[in-house]
Amino acid sequence: MLGAGTVAQALARHAIRQGHEVVLSNSRGPASLTPLVRELGPLAGAATPAEAAAADLVVLAVGWPRVPEVAAALPRLDGTVVVDATNQFASLSPNPRIADLGDLTGSEYVASLLPGARVVKAFNALFAQYIAADPHHAAGRQVLFLAGDDPDAKRTVERLAGSFGFAPVDLGPLREGGRLIQLGGPLSGLHVLKQD
Repeated sequence: MLGAGTVAQALARHAIRQGHEVVLSNSRGPASLTPLVRELGPLAGAATPAEAAAADLVVLAVGWPRVPEVAAALPRLDGTVVVDATNQFASLSPNPRIADLGDLTGSEYVASLLPGARVVKAFNALFAQYIAADPHHAAGRQVLFLAGDDPDAKRTVERLAGSFGFAPVDLGPLREGGRLIQLGGPLSGLHVLKQD
């Protein structure tokens, strides 16, 4: 986990429940995460962002203004599946503002900062409380929209999200699919269920 905020913690809890080891990181250093790691249990650990990025799958869950700085501090992630859970909020309060990326989607921009990584956009379109909650509901499972340019990477994320209980829906490439779920897209903040 690159980041240790609400979204990163929610995904860490889902992963730990499925028996995965999780390494969290933040800008303040591993020692600052000791209470959280203790709370999460023996499958959780803390490290620097560069060390956390050595995992089999990496989740980018930091505030948008920090994305370039975090990316610049990482080694090359050749072949690594990176789940981009960010949203391009240039500022949050008092007046939320979306970063102007020109013609690029947020995840295309993230991918440009992480050459060699296999970026999959996911978990950004759901409000944090829907990520943290049990994805199983009486009426069905919480839909998780995702997009990416690498089919194998998308399948990896689909399997992982499915094991958490989500119902993954592949929207296609980062450009077209990512545009649907980024801030301002028609599927951003849309919380729907899939009947089983």
